[in-house]
Amino acid sequence: MINSDFLKSLNEAQKRAVTHLEGPLLIVAGAGSGKTKVLTSRIANLIKEKKAFPNQILAVTFTNKAAKEMQNRVSTILKAEATGLSWLGTFHSICAKLLRKHAPAVNLKSNFTIIDSDDQSRLIKNICKSENIDTKQLSPKYILSIIDKWKNKGLYPNEVIIKSKDIYEKNILPLYKIYQKKLVDLNSCDFGDLILHTVKIFENNNDIRDIYSRNFKYILVDEYQDTNFIQSRWLNLLAEKNRNICCVGDDDQSIYSWRGAEIKNFLEFDKIYKETKVIRLEENYRSSQNILSVASSLISNNQNRVGKTLRSTKDKGELVKLNCFKNGKDEAIGISDELENNFKNKISYNDTAILVRAIFQTREFEERFLKIGIPYRIIGGTKFYERAEIKDCVAYLRIIFQEKDDLAFERVVNNPKRSIGENTIRLIHEYSKKNSISLEKSSKKLIEMNLIKPKTKIGLNSFLSLIDKWRYDLNIKKFNHVKLLQIILDESGYSAMLKNKRDLENENRLENIKELLSAMKEFDNLESFLEHVSLATSIDQEWNEEKVNLMTMHASKGLEFDIVFLPGWEEGLFPHQKSIEEKGQNGLEEERRLAYVGITRAKKRAIISFSMNRFYQGDWIDSMASRFIDELPEKYLEKNSSFDEIKDEIEDFEFNQDFEDNENIKSPGWIRYQKRIK
Repeated sequence: MINSDFLKSLNEAQKRAVTHLEGPLLIVAGAGSGKTKVLTSRIANLIKEKKAFPNQILAVTFTNKAAKEMQNRVSTILKAEATGLSWLGTFHSICAKLLRKHAPAVNLKSNFTIIDSDDQSRLIKNICKSENIDTKQLSPKYILSIIDKWKNKGLYPNEVIIKSKDIYEKNILPLYKIYQKKLVDLNSCDFGDLILHTVKIFENNNDIRDIYSRNFKYILVDEYQDTNFIQSRWLNLLAEKNRNICCVGDDDQSIYSWRGAEIKNFLEFDKIYKETKVIRLEENYRSSQNILSVASSLISNNQNRVGKTLRSTKDKGELVKLNCFKNGKDEAIGISDELENNFKNKISYNDTAILVRAIFQTREFEERFLKIGIPYRIIGGTKFYERAEIKDCVAYLRIIFQEKDDLAFERVVNNPKRSIGENTIRLIHEYSKKNSISLEKSSKKLIEMNLIKPKTKIGLNSFLSLIDKWRYDLNIKKFNHVKLLQIILDESGYSAMLKNKRDLENENRLENIKELLSAMKEFDNLESFLEHVSLATSIDQEWNEEKVNLMTMHASKGLEFDIVFLPGWEEGLFPHQKSIEEKGQNGLEEERRLAYVGITRAKKRAIISFSMNRFYQGDWIDSMASRFIDELPEKYLEKNSSFDEIKDEIEDFEFNQDFEDNENIKSPGWIRYQKRIK
């Protein structure tokens, strides 16, 4: 029996969105406006009003978590009738289901396997090997990212057109052709294929498309602003007959263009479906009005948006705090002091989050928290000294400092690759154990006895020689530990390895290493730094109780906290200069949407801060307040006591925001910033 009271708990806008049942519908759902409640209530209402049977409703989400939450909520309302909702799930799960039924149409059998990222990587590596492709110059990860990009654009290998300037893509296209053929031979597909194949089946088989387009009387889509081209194409094909497609999302929270999301799908929805009804959900159940006023004022500077005005169901609340600090260390101290005061006043650490623009920024906070004993967790990432690239750097330093450090030796002996395989490592271990000597000495002995294969011997000898040279640099030349690591990264080929692998992950790793070099300057010598790292990584990590939440703004999407700190609002860091250089005005607007997402995570208190100096890549640089700070409305802000004093020291400047796509235009402020760095 359906619980018919579900409509009574809806506000007027939500009720209109739930009860508008005919034709295309775009629900512009502001942050904290109850979009999941609307979607689930809409499904329930469609069944209650006998507009469709459960199996005639297609409801699509991006994550399994969101799909499960939707299923649970619908089950609460529909009771037993919810079992018929067989088409509620993620894009990939629903496409996999469709593809199983029609696999022969794309030369697959219905029992095809879906390969994961590890399988993809192995397959590409094998192809590169057979085609004599140097994976140091063209990494498998980068190759797969380009292939995935093409699939998101709806392109099979024979449909890809390469621009003359795209040299790398020109080299990757033949590999894409081989890769797709291999997948067919293996009766397999990757995640990108699940949607791509399904779209191609629909495009090339009108009879199949008609079956599903007629069956799905109603289509509901969550987080529509995050869809890419192929996902949008799939939805449009399925909505062809009945045109009862309801898309829910928030264009102001579109922050995933780097993952292929196209905001134009949302902005141009009413151009594809001329008869679109647009309903705005503007009542916010999460944040106080002052927080919403700041966020709304900031995002209003974006040109490419549908537009809405959020109203809080709560009171005005506290003013948004704007803090200015002399440097990044003071910023970390200031925030940690406030966290401790909050904790004394019975405010849980669990209810507090620190949201940063880039993951390397967590380091300063982690250092401070470890020093004074504030427990913390990293959401969507790894703690600074536990990140793979940081552990690699530390391992290099450890083996130089201590020849008997076998764990460090084993970690870096073949990192980067030096043709030292598992069999050789096993041989080194066996000789070491037998003779009670270190792995390093064992390696030297085995080379002397000519027990190492020629190719492996070259790589191992090179590594051992470098270790000896770096010890000489440290002990005889008296190079400091910071300079030593810079030399290691250069001469080992580690930096080159990361730079050659062209993807966002490796860019983040390089940023983390730069931050490590900055951190090392705070210590007098290598010994004291290594001791610090050991203590930092050995501190009891089993804080089962309360922890402060540390994460990037991207990772915070969909979450909420009573108190949110937003540090590092400085030009070049936020908005991030790379985003502006690559995407111009579009990049700037996406950065502003990211700021909007960050602010709207806060329920009771939002604290924005920036510093006038920051220790970056081993040097102090003058920073400037982000242009976003100038866009915050004064009447909703409370500034800390040092703000005006420090602010007076900054000469006036004006940012040029008249960017055009693909143009490398810099604002006067950024030019000034660059001069200071140099």
